Amino acid sequence: MAQEEQNNRKEKSELHPRNKHRSRYNFKQLTATSKELKRFVFKNEHNDDSIDFADQNAVKALNRALLKYFYNIQQWDIPQDFLCPPIPGRADYIHYVADLLGSSNKGKNPKGPKINVLDIGVGANCIYPIIGHQEYGWNFVGSEIDPLSVESAKRIIEANKPLQGAIEIRQQSSKMGIFRGIVGRTERFDAVVCNPPFHSSLKEAEQGTRQKWRNLGGNEKEVKHVLNFGGNKAELWCPGGERAFVEQMIIQSAQIKNQVLWFSSLVSKSANLKSIYNALVKTNAFEVRTVIMSQGQKISRFVAWTFQDEKAQEEWVKGWKA
Repeated sequence: MAQEEQNNRKEKSELHPRNKHRSRYNFKQLTATSKELKRFVFKNEHNDDSIDFADQNAVKALNRALLKYFYNIQQWDIPQDFLCPPIPGRADYIHYVADLLGSSNKGKNPKGPKINVLDIGVGANCIYPIIGHQEYGWNFVGSEIDPLSVESAKRIIEANKPLQGAIEIRQQSSKMGIFRGIVGRTERFDAVVCNPPFHSSLKEAEQGTRQKWRNLGGNEKEVKHVLNFGGNKAELWCPGGERAFVEQMIIQSAQIKNQVLWFSSLVSKSANLKSIYNALVKTNAFEVRTVIMSQGQKISRFVAWTFQDEKAQEEWVKGWKA
């Protein structure tokens, strides 16, 4: 097989064209950048370099190497048992949001600090603001209800000079509040991103964690020790789960409809879409879009909505050029 054909096979063509992670992980480059990763790399059954994705420490080390190599993030860490996100999928969301903003700007994706993005539930990892700022120069506000996540995200920002002054973390004190207590009366955001809690109860979250652990090849005897693998309670579940959270987000978005150009949220379960669309109809959203994303066999999507008509969008984007 020709080298060009081999390279094409290795490329993850389903990812966004601007995603830096379309090629398979180059562990030679990554281990040269981050020595810590080297001890986790081994040859799999196909004689390819890989890591054990059921090993939390290995996944953390991979993320540190990716953030350092691709995004110039020298220091990154999260507390034990907090969500350790897959970087390629998170990057995809940001690139598609850039396209979403570009659709209001005659197809030109905006860059620079005049673009302000709100990340609802920024998490301990601070991934969306990191990628959004390093790729496009956008400024971010990250909201978070969990105090440990707030502290962790702030530590990441303080430890990396490129992020300082560009990302602000705000504590959400209300369990029912999404925008209330976070968005000031005169503040405006060009986009809102959100990765909502997936499960509707702690029991459901634990069942999901067990299944994820087994899918990754984890030892059945060790499953009780990894019930938080891939996220803590606040990150994994909320009453009513994803559907209830996004619907509440939609209701509250109507209360600040003139302060945001594009709202958006990931929706993992396609079965939730009908209910979410109905909620958007009730709020009289001007336009609703569903953007499909995929990574390997996993299909994901985000739903985006705006209350701004074409004329209002045209006026809005003038501020980006002023």
